[in-house]
Amino acid sequence: MKMISCRDFINILIKHDLTFFTGVPDSTFKDLMKFLSESDIKSLENIIACNECEAIALASGYHLATNKVGIVYMQNSGLGKAVNPLTSLCDPDVYSIPILLMIGWRGEPGKKDAPQHKKMGKITLQLLDTLQIPYTILDADLDYVDKELKKVKNHFNEQKGPYAFIFRRNFFKEYEMKKKPLNNYSLTTNDVIHLIVDNLDNTEVIVSTTGYISRELFEYSESKNMDHNKSFYNIGSMGCASSIGLGIALQKPNKRVIIFDGDGAAIMQMGAFTTIGKNSPPNFVHIIFDNEVHESTGGQPTNSSIVDFSAIAKASNYKLTLFIQTRKELLDCMNQIKNRQGPILVRIKINLSHDKELKRPNKLPKEYKEEFMKYLKI
Repeated sequence: MKMISCRDFINILIKHDLTFFTGVPDSTFKDLMKFLSESDIKSLENIIACNECEAIALASGYHLATNKVGIVYMQNSGLGKAVNPLTSLCDPDVYSIPILLMIGWRGEPGKKDAPQHKKMGKITLQLLDTLQIPYTILDADLDYVDKELKKVKNHFNEQKGPYAFIFRRNFFKEYEMKKKPLNNYSLTTNDVIHLIVDNLDNTEVIVSTTGYISRELFEYSESKNMDHNKSFYNIGSMGCASSIGLGIALQKPNKRVIIFDGDGAAIMQMGAFTTIGKNSPPNFVHIIFDNEVHESTGGQPTNSSIVDFSAIAKASNYKLTLFIQTRKELLDCMNQIKNRQGPILVRIKINLSHDKELKRPNKLPKEYKEEFMKYLKI
């Protein structure tokens, strides 16, 4: 399979004066993101956004300030989220702002992928057609990319609106980082899930966020022959786990609802903190696994290193906040929160180690949903 090196691809973009990047990481671009994170090319700028709407707005601001075109990268799932600013901000009928979209095509028809990518994979091109955003499905050939960029520049000059490049998986050659991201926290996702699950009384409901967290929880439940009907594995819709859990907690006040969230996911939908605090369910426990990166898409940094989740939670009317860095602190925490009313926030610092061979849930998502709903009726 033909692939393009990250440096060669970036050099072609620079040739066409495309040097500003922003977006939400996707595994399709993990090697490109690694290259950008340690590139010595001074003209390049890369801002990892909290969500795709913010990325479109950032690129729009960049254009307003420089009259140059910004690049926004995203998984095709994020295209749905970006519809609003694409239609009400960038569209030629509104402010007419040119943006080059780089969209990773997950769930491409005929290709094996996780179930949460299926629908968007089918409709990605149709959605772009509906939005009247022209696009090219890029081949991994430098001359072809160069030719398409010339065409895109003409589009920007004439139409002054968005244009999309669609990327299939394995477009970029592997890029080995010179300095891999590390932190010194003692706990792993695996450690935390094992310890928490082992210290529950088996009546609680768990809602787990997308990525490794749901997969770790699934594997541990399998290893202990536990029923999956007390867990809702939110394998898609990044950032929505806490709101799903809030909806459950408000309707099932006698069930303790525990959210397994990630730092990137929590930041993506941080406004949910205020809705949780406003409604203030006493049976709600919000646990953030904070490793400071988007780990399942390649380890790109989040903004969590400068975010005080506890302060945000307190300001949003959470009743108790705890900050955990060690196994002992986590064990103490599990005892402390047992009889405390929520909403409760527990932020746990974890390191980047994980099992890359993690299995995915082996039934259809809707099958797990039905089992979960049956349990909630009890």
